[in-house]
Amino acid sequence: MPRTARDVVFVDGVRTPFGKAGPKGIYHETRADDLVIKCIRELLRRNPDLDPARVDEVAVAATTQIGDQGLTLGRTAGILAGLPTTVPGFSIDRMCAGAMTAVTTTAGGVAFGAYDVVVAGGVEHMGRHPMGEGVDPNPRFVSEKLVDESAMFMGMTAENLHDRFPQLTKARADEFAVRSQEKAAKAYADGRIQQDLVPIAIRRTNPDAGETGWGLATADEPMRPGTTLEQLAGLKTPFRAHGRVTAGNAAGLNDGATASLLAAEDVARELGLPVKMRLVSYAFAGVEPEVMGIGPIPATEKALAKAGLGIEDIGLFEVNEAFAVQVLSLLDHYGIADDDPRVNQYGGAIAFGHPLASSGVRLMTQLARQFEEQPHVRYGITTMCVGFGMGGTVVWENPNFDGSGK
Repeated sequence: MPRTARDVVFVDGVRTPFGKAGPKGIYHETRADDLVIKCIRELLRRNPDLDPARVDEVAVAATTQIGDQGLTLGRTAGILAGLPTTVPGFSIDRMCAGAMTAVTTTAGGVAFGAYDVVVAGGVEHMGRHPMGEGVDPNPRFVSEKLVDESAMFMGMTAENLHDRFPQLTKARADEFAVRSQEKAAKAYADGRIQQDLVPIAIRRTNPDAGETGWGLATADEPMRPGTTLEQLAGLKTPFRAHGRVTAGNAAGLNDGATASLLAAEDVARELGLPVKMRLVSYAFAGVEPEVMGIGPIPATEKALAKAGLGIEDIGLFEVNEAFAVQVLSLLDHYGIADDDPRVNQYGGAIAFGHPLASSGVRLMTQLARQFEEQPHVRYGITTMCVGFGMGGTVVWENPNFDGSGK
């Protein structure tokens, strides 16, 4: 007999504070799997009405699936987090959109009826496992000119995007970056971010800086409040001489993890779980790998079309800031101002950091918090570019919508 798709809801989402990758970063002595384990445990702690045995699947994304990010992380992290051994799990990889894909993949299972409740998230420890570690790209990509060689280097693809759209100047990118830092600092000052952060016990071994012994990570390490345009103007352009992409208008190399709970809406209501967002549609799209930053444009077009919506229906945007130019390309495409108040209200990855496969759920958690505070907004999107020429977009509906706005 024909099946009827069920409504899928975002129940809850948490993340670790994001850290700087490398020997001086807060997570240098912390295992990658422990980061995502702490997130799963926090979801269970925050939702005591959920019997852990009711979780039907654990999907955890990582881009570099080796070492402490390997070994079918969804399964191993689930066991280590205290879920019953009856709960299965798997790993997933779509580079930057790993956690986003963990959400959409398991959400499809919920809609189909294969699952009632799932955990989906991601982790990236770029300090332990730099992007591309152990990878052997097929030489045909370059020798047969299937892609431009610059496609292998994300910073160069951002420079290519500046080339393709000359109106996306370095000045605009720097201005966008300063606003991201300012909005993130304000969100912290207003208590918007801390509510969904999982404090992480860390061990510091940097005697040169007087940092030894145990501590507690409670805030994002990459943030640079007070950043000025003058400071950004003087930064080096590491990907191209006299280029436009700098460490100031791009996300850095970061460590961190995220996790979310999704459920069928009727199951969530039955179990007394919160309903923070309702999934409307999602789409992924491919673009030329050498300009991967435009990926959110076709992905958003596809997702909106599937939902029967237009860009004018979207009241809130959470756009991953891998590079400022990538966000600007999306805004320009839709005629949205660089400083539109609907976009990244709490700031974005330029301030918080972008631990690749984990970032998709950060976007969702921030959008869910904004939905709660703004019942006049009905629809929002989370969108991001994806390495090697892709984009992903998820359209969400605000269950708190009161009918007073769009």
